[in-house]
Amino acid sequence: MKEILRRSITGVIYAVLLLGTVFLSSDAFDFLFMVFGLACLYEFKKIVRLKHYYIFVAYLALWWVFIYLIQDSILITILMLLTITVDLALLVFLFSKKEKHFTGLQKFIIAVFYIGGGCIFLTMIPYKQNDFAKFLIMGIFILIWVNDTFAYLVGRTLGRTKLFPSVSPKKTVEGSLGGLIFALVAAYVLALYETSLTLSQWMILATTIVVAGSLGDLLESKFKRVAGVKDSGAILPGHGGIWDRLDSLVFAAPFAYLILNIFSYVS
Repeated sequence: MKEILRRSITGVIYAVLLLGTVFLSSDAFDFLFMVFGLACLYEFKKIVRLKHYYIFVAYLALWWVFIYLIQDSILITILMLLTITVDLALLVFLFSKKEKHFTGLQKFIIAVFYIGGGCIFLTMIPYKQNDFAKFLIMGIFILIWVNDTFAYLVGRTLGRTKLFPSVSPKKTVEGSLGGLIFALVAAYVLALYETSLTLSQWMILATTIVVAGSLGDLLESKFKRVAGVKDSGAILPGHGGIWDRLDSLVFAAPFAYLILNIFSYVS
């Protein structure tokens, strides 16, 4: 009970911080996710034992260029495709039963595109419609939170079938399906208030975010299991590190950005 209370208090503070920056200003939102990206990189660097600090310089340079300087859609699309390619390659690592040892260069590339690229596209999503779409990005946060919360609750009450026991023993198929169903309900409600997307588009976006986010959660668990650690950090009481909180969002962001691009193209 004490652990649930501690997790709840931390979760509320985290949500208030996140939504507070969304409604405060676009600059506050940008800065927060730049810092979150640095924190995720620091935790990832420790877990995979990536030497030197070049990764932080590379991330900051890439973040600054793509958030403030580059407006060319072709260059943004190239970064998106590179990020998605690295994410898909990491799924091979996730589902492989063979032991995998990454080289220093591979760790650097993974950090730049999986962590860095994910944070960059998460920052870019609300700018898809030129003006800062605060309700759109807030909706994406809500979908992730609803999925995480109800996957946990349904899994605890109804969970019987293990989803991926070798990587995450506590996750169940029933919990994952419960999270998806409630996320779709949340998408229906969001469509009533955020009309920049149609109901069907919200449903597609929710499904994409839930599936990709769940894979991102499992992927981080795989990295931690290989490293023999429980949490990526200890900055958030009851939750672990920043990467523990953002693993779903970081992995899902480029896929959500791709879906929003497709919506813009066909509408």
